[in-house]
Amino acid sequence: MTKKTRGTVFLEKASIEFTVHPYEYDAKAQAAGLQAAEALNQPPEIVYKTLMAEVDGKPVCAVVQVHHEISMKKLAAAAGGKSAHMIKPADAERMTGYHVGGISPFGQKKRVPVIFDEAAFSAEKIFINGGQRGVLVALNPEEARRVVDGKIAAISDS
Repeated sequence: MTKKTRGTVFLEKASIEFTVHPYEYDAKAQAAGLQAAEALNQPPEIVYKTLMAEVDGKPVCAVVQVHHEISMKKLAAAAGGKSAHMIKPADAERMTGYHVGGISPFGQKKRVPVIFDEAAFSAEKIFINGGQRGVLVALNPEEARRVVDGKIAAISDS
C-alpha cells in the first residue's frame, strides 16, 4: 500500500478487505471522478464520488457513480427530509478533515449519515476515494456500507 490516509486507517481498524489504487490526480480536470476512472482504466459504473450535502440543515455524505449527478430531491427523501443542497467546499473540508477531491466516506473528522446510491450494490467491488487526492480504494460495496452504517437509496439522476 502507498501512503496511509485517515480513510485507509479507518478501514484497516475495522478489518475491511480493500486495495489501494493511487493515480495521478489532475486538479484541472473538469470531472475529477471521471478522470480518476480513466486514470485507473476502470469503467465509471464502478467508480464512485463522495459528495457532502445538507438535508434540512443537517450534513449528509452521498456516494454516487462518477458519471451521474445526485438528485437533491431524491437525497432529501432518502434522508427523511424535505430539501437538500450541496455544502460549500470550504465547509465540507472543515467538516470532513479532507480536501475537496480527496473526501472519503471513511474516517471523516465528524461522522455524518452516509447514503449510497443503490447502483453500487450491483457490482462485486467499487472504487471510492480513500481520503486523499489521487487515492481510491476498491472494496465490496456491502462492506463499505456496513463499516459506516450507511443507507442504500436511489439518489442519482439516472
